[in-house]
Amino acid sequence: MNRQSNPGDRESKACEVCGRPFTNRKRWSGRGQWDEVRYCSQKCRSEARRIRRASERG
Repeated sequence: MNRQSNPGDRESKACEVCGRPFTNRKRWSGRGQWDEVRYCSQKCRSEARRIRRASERG
């Protein structure tokens, strides 16, 4: 019996920076962090930080 889940069955949400959809990962769901995840990648996380700093400055 195949124990892997179908990727289509997993929860997904859109990245707050680029809007790209991404799916829940075992690491996030196992730690109860899925609700806190906001970005699809480290690049988008750093881009969000850059945008936030620029808006604070002026």
